[in-house]
Amino acid sequence: MPLSETDRRLIKDLLSRSDGAWETFVDRFAGLVIQVIRHTAHAHSFKLSADDEEDLCADVFAALIDRRMATLRSFRGRSSLATWLTVVVRRVVLRKLKQKRYAEALGHVNAHRNALPTVADDPESAAADKDEVRSLMNRLPAQSRRAVEMFYWDGLSYRDIAARLGISSNAVGPLLSRVRQAMGVRQAE
Repeated sequence: MPLSETDRRLIKDLLSRSDGAWETFVDRFAGLVIQVIRHTAHAHSFKLSADDEEDLCADVFAALIDRRMATLRSFRGRSSLATWLTVVVRRVVLRKLKQKRYAEALGHVNAHRNALPTVADDPESAAADKDEVRSLMNRLPAQSRRAVEMFYWDGLSYRDIAARLGISSNAVGPLLSRVRQAMGVRQAE
C-alpha cells in the first residue's frame, strides 16, 4: 500500500516539529503500537501485564523521537506509514523483551547467589562461577542445553525452539522447566 498524502503531511509536520503533530501521530498510531506489542509478545511466549505494555509503548515512542527523530527521518515512504511503523515497533519490542529475558535469567543467578554465603568478589571467584555454569550446562543432554541457550541467550520463542529442535512447541516449556528444576533454579513469578 503506497504512502497516503495524509501520512506524508504528518511525517513532514513531525520532522518540522509543527504544533500538535506529535499528539496527532500518537493519537493515530497508539492503538497500532499496542496491538503490535501484544502480538510480538505472544509470538515470542512473553506474558505482559498492562504496565509492561505501557512501558513498551513508551519505549517505542521514545525510540521514535530519540536522536532528533532519526528513526522517523529514515522513513523513505516506500510503504504505508502503518506498515513501516509495525516493523519499527516489532524491532524495538523484540530488543526490549530480549533484554528483559536476559535480566530475568540473571535475576535467577543473582537470587541463587544471594542465598549463598557471601564470598569476596575476586577474579578467582568469578572464574569459579563461570566454571560452575559451564559445568552445569555441560551436564545437560544436548537437546536441553540447546533449548536453554536458544531461550535465554538467543531470546527465541517456544515455536522457534521447537522448529529448530524438531519437537512440538508444547514440549518446550516442560523441557525448560525440567532443566531449571535439575539445575535448582526457581522460575520468576
